[in-house]
Amino acid sequence: MPLGLDEAPRSIYEQALGARFAELHPRIRERFSLHSRSGLAALGTGVMHEVWHNRLAALPLCIGTTRHIMFPQSGCDVPFTIRNYAYRDRFGRETVTWIRSFRFGRQERRFDATMIYSRERGCIVDYLGNRQHLAVDIEAEPSERGGIRIRSGAQRFYEGWLGFRFPELLTGAADVHEWYDDRACRFRIEVRVRNPLLGDVFRYDGSFAGELLEVGQEPPPADVLPRRTEGRE
Repeated sequence: MPLGLDEAPRSIYEQALGARFAELHPRIRERFSLHSRSGLAALGTGVMHEVWHNRLAALPLCIGTTRHIMFPQSGCDVPFTIRNYAYRDRFGRETVTWIRSFRFGRQERRFDATMIYSRERGCIVDYLGNRQHLAVDIEAEPSERGGIRIRSGAQRFYEGWLGFRFPELLTGAADVHEWYDDRACRFRIEVRVRNPLLGDVFRYDGSFAGELLEVGQEPPPADVLPRRTEGRE
């Protein structure tokens, strides 16, 4: 249900972590505090020291490229940007965008996601890609560095009347660690996606400088919004 005017909104990560949200480094707390009334967006610009993919998974990664879900390219010192906007989707849910762009020469690859907090499931749900066909349960917890650790769980496919849970052998489990490096004054991130049969399927690690943008109550740019919004969680 939409919030009343007298209710103070909380970010989906505050809802998921509860009191443990206070354990996060102040800069991580700042990045993960965005909500639809905060009037802020987060922009990160940096370099991924390594982007790697498993060639045995090239075909599904290639298919994912068309939906902005990973891609079959590897490289070193890859220019990187990440854009986080908070808004309420058409179902009234607090939503945060994760628009990750990787520059390989003249070619840009994107890895898009939109996240909500599902009270029904008791966790964050991550809709992968620009059409929200894939819904993934997410467990988040503070890490020992004051960072945040995010691990994926059950994965579901939704399209029209169709909806089913993917068998574990056909999925990639993501392990994401983001923290703040006080010495370098930069955010650091490590991402690894593994499959039970193939092992590592996709991974990247690097660092970026972050800033908050004042956006007021303007809607997010059209190019960060999914083309399709899925109501099933």
